[in-house]
Amino acid sequence: MSESLYVGVDLGGTAIKIGLCNASGELLRTHEGPTQAADGANAVLSNIATYVQELVAPGTPEWDAVAGIGIGIAGFLNIPDGIIEFSANLPFKDVHVKQIIEEKLGKPVKINNDANVAALGEAWGGAGKGISNCVCYTLGTGVGGGIILNDRLIEGYKAMAGELGHMAVVPDLEAIQCGCGKNGCLETVSSATGIIRMAEDAVGRGDRTALSLVEEPLTAKHVIDAAKSGDEVAQRIVSRAAYYLGKSMATIAIVVNPQRFILGGGVSKAGEFLFGQIREVFQKLTPAQAQEGVEIVAAELGNNAGVVGAAGLFLRA
Repeated sequence: MSESLYVGVDLGGTAIKIGLCNASGELLRTHEGPTQAADGANAVLSNIATYVQELVAPGTPEWDAVAGIGIGIAGFLNIPDGIIEFSANLPFKDVHVKQIIEEKLGKPVKINNDANVAALGEAWGGAGKGISNCVCYTLGTGVGGGIILNDRLIEGYKAMAGELGHMAVVPDLEAIQCGCGKNGCLETVSSATGIIRMAEDAVGRGDRTALSLVEEPLTAKHVIDAAKSGDEVAQRIVSRAAYYLGKSMATIAIVVNPQRFILGGGVSKAGEFLFGQIREVFQKLTPAQAQEGVEIVAAELGNNAGVVGAAGLFLRA
């Protein structure tokens, strides 16, 4: 087999997903198994090695073609040395992941932040394919992100580049404290958590809204569906989330000038109802030269973005 192949590992708190990609960013197949975090770091790393070998059998031409293994991890990382310094959802503290997995599998290993590799996945094999400059948002429990400039993933001094959810975009009079300890972060209004909080506040104030009739715990989907159905309170909440996303993009546009913004995660499933509002704000707040030709589009890879991006660490990072 002449073409090089790359393995991507998406290391989550409950499951480890493995993917095999070719040099064009095409996902050939995937494999998944439990993380078993409660069994400790050594067990988790052994599971990674086992799942990789179950995806690509050692001793085969396909195994010989594997040129590297990338791992996406949530936590504080020493990326150059391949060390997980700390992870909130995994039993890792100062664990030399790169060294250990290289010893187990005999292949080069790179690690990176999970949001970065998801962005890299979209840039390499998803909605950013063929685009050299793009910025990716992940709108889930929080707001994650990644920045690709001139085909390179931007990590920054301490790998904190692309922490889009912690841009301070909300004015002080409206701001609340974010989980990071600062006030006014994008994450407090444009994540699923932020949308739910605003909805619960509205219901608690007694605002006239269909959301008060929801018997199960409120979700961002409840709010978005209510907004699409014409509920004025829900529409205000979604519009606020869209406004600050568009405002953050206006700032990014004059700093890094991407050609495309890519939005993924659960909140992005609101589709054009959300995207249209974001585009309107972006056009209003961004200088003409910085918005010319810029697109705001939905992510394409879904849950596979992490494994594709981790595999791409050897070619696009």
